Amino acid sequence: MPRLPALVRACHPLPALAVTAVSTAVAATAGRTGWGLVGVAAAVLTGQLSVGWLNDALDARRDAAVDRRDKPVVTGEVSRRSVAVAAGIAAPLAVVLSLLAGPLAAAAHVVALISAWAYDLGLKGTAFSVAPYAVSFGLLPAYLVIGTPGHPWPPAWLVAAGAVLGSAAHFANVLPDIDDDLATGVRGLPHRLGARASAVLAAALVLLASVVLVLGPAGPVSPAGLVALPLSVAVLVVGGLRARRPGSRAAFNALLLVAVIDVVLLVVTGAAAL
Repeated sequence: MPRLPALVRACHPLPALAVTAVSTAVAATAGRTGWGLVGVAAAVLTGQLSVGWLNDALDARRDAAVDRRDKPVVTGEVSRRSVAVAAGIAAPLAVVLSLLAGPLAAAAHVVALISAWAYDLGLKGTAFSVAPYAVSFGLLPAYLVIGTPGHPWPPAWLVAAGAVLGSAAHFANVLPDIDDDLATGVRGLPHRLGARASAVLAAALVLLASVVLVLGPAGPVSPAGLVALPLSVAVLVVGGLRARRPGSRAAFNALLLVAVIDVVLLVVTGAAAL
């Protein structure tokens, strides 16, 4: 029997928990309560687990080729088969749990998951690698809103913000591993554009997400938006300037910080507008 800690590490736990936490917060602001909120958290978490485990199962040979010691499958702490079986259990469970929110909401979440699985299954190595991120993160807010009482449609700005933020996440996520990916034949859109262009594009996208979240909702700009937008610009400028130092991770850290600002805005503006 595989060691549980190793299996947990193979699911990409930090991104899985982050997406689950933010989704649960947005669902709460949209009006979900009690067991409905628990159902959302369970559906999103199992979906994220399936995506993470599928990724490590499919990438096992490539990860071994570049000696990725952070991957439990590579270090032998858990077998590739065990990770694949875990993904096979989590995927249908996520679909079933999604149905608790109703057929329309479930359809949005299932399409988002299919898009994410398609990335793992091969789209990550094509010029369309950003598309699954845009589709999946754009549909996630739709799932969270459609399943609330009255089944309202999500506002367009919320879907757009999710898609743009997801696209930014793709370019930022690839940057630390871009050389290893190229060495094993992965040529997604960031790899084709190059590290510098991808970093600039990621910065532009996280800033665009901030703009959408600040200006998208009807009515005057919120106090949070008045603070967040100039703060995001300042963080990216400082990160870009400090990134000129050899070996600096300032630009990548700046991207992560602005992404966090965007996530906070997503929850705050969602609470005010939904």
